[in-house]
Amino acid sequence: MSHATASLSKADLRAAALATRDALSGENRAAAADAIASRGLPLALPQGAVVAGYSPIRSEIDPGPLLRKLESLGARLALPAINARGQSLKFRLWHPGDRLLSGPLGILEPSPAAAEIIPDILLVPLAAFDRAGHRIGYGAGHYDRTLAQLRKSRSVTAIGLAFASQEVAVVPALQHDVALDYVLTESKILDFRSS
Repeated sequence: MSHATASLSKADLRAAALATRDALSGENRAAAADAIASRGLPLALPQGAVVAGYSPIRSEIDPGPLLRKLESLGARLALPAINARGQSLKFRLWHPGDRLLSGPLGILEPSPAAAEIIPDILLVPLAAFDRAGHRIGYGAGHYDRTLAQLRKSRSVTAIGLAFASQEVAVVPALQHDVALDYVLTESKILDFRSS
């Protein structure tokens, strides 16, 4: 995207990035998810590490192929559960093939009977991102709030998953926005830890 995006609002950037993402074909989406999975994570995965993914909605990149690969390497998997707007996400253990239920916002999540667990690595969906590690979500602030809360007590690595076409020149970040450590796309790994 051009430098003109630097002066656009988050809402404008979100709308443009989502339109670009929505225009991708199913074949391109699947190929991108597979490319990310084949490359894997850009950091060492300790045995038994908890990796929280997400249930893709709208036209989000599917973390499923990457999650299945990580489980085969010894990771324990989790998915988020939304309690209510304005609250941090909770994470419940999940295995590929487990039945998922529709949560309060219509997003699929593990059963309330699944054990709650705290992730070491959090895969984050997004609408747009920039080269400083800032992201635009859907505006509810679930991930910013959750990351801020989790990082008060432990180190949690936040990895955005996106299509390369979702990159924008500048995300107008606010004080409460939490930057990502990495973004993985079908064509590159962006590392923001030293930014």
